Amino acid sequence: MAEAVANVARRVNATVEEEKDTLDLSNCKLISFPDGVFRVLNSVAEKIHIVTLADNEMKGVTSKFFKTFTQLRELDLHGNVITKLPDVVGELEHLTSINLANNKLSVFPERLTEIQSLERINLEGNDITDVPMEKLQAMPALKCLNLKSNPLDNNLLTAIQQFPQTFEIQTTTDN
Repeated sequence: MAEAVANVARRVNATVEEEKDTLDLSNCKLISFPDGVFRVLNSVAEKIHIVTLADNEMKGVTSKFFKTFTQLRELDLHGNVITKLPDVVGELEHLTSINLANNKLSVFPERLTEIQSLERINLEGNDITDVPMEKLQAMPALKCLNLKSNPLDNNLLTAIQQFPQTFEIQTTTDN
């Protein structure tokens, strides 16, 4: 445990000292975003555009995280056990890419459809059964939606395939 904490501290300090626009806390055995990190990053949070929290054990991300990192362009949360996102995620007006692959989402995070700048949504390998196609279709920047390996029913798959596509939808499943 002490080694994991030291690893997080090293990565956070490097981000602050080198004034990086990227924070990578992947593979750190995190179960939540550490409160102490908010204090350390407070002065540089506006400069951070990319956050990677992939391959941890996080069950969720707090509203405080999204209110702190308001300038996020890319967020990678794949390989966690996230079941939902807070509503405040819809306020990330600069976000272009979110990776939520291989989590435990059973409901499509509809607040994502409010982000006008969002180009890529990866929801591969979750437990999502329904998708708000009309809201997705109305997203001006959306280019790619990955829904592979989700238990989408055949009627929904047919409806998705018949939709006039202005963006790429990946729904191939491993049957």
